[in-house]
Amino acid sequence: MYICFAEYKIAADHRDTYLAYTDTLMKESDGNVQLYEGTDQINLFVEIWTAATEEEAEEIKKERCNERSSWYRVSEWIPGGTDKMHVWTFKPTGVGSNAGHP
Repeated sequence: MYICFAEYKIAADHRDTYLAYTDTLMKESDGNVQLYEGTDQINLFVEIWTAATEEEAEEIKKERCNERSSWYRVSEWIPGGTDKMHVWTFKPTGVGSNAGHP
């Protein structure tokens, strides 16, 4: 399994709006995304999108960063906008518990 990982900090005065909006997005998602908040840094959020292949993960990344994406609106509440949103694709290392997986 591959993941597309998005990380950003939401402005404190937009926290409630952000949480309400992402709650709606999460309910509309097909279950391939998880949303987490940092325990050491309030308002620091990560999205973890799962994908079966690297190509699929890259497609999620491309769509997630596209202005047409429903998730793109989140950048309105990030101080510094999209320049402060970090999105990466990760693959299994092939060691330990994920040995033998691509």
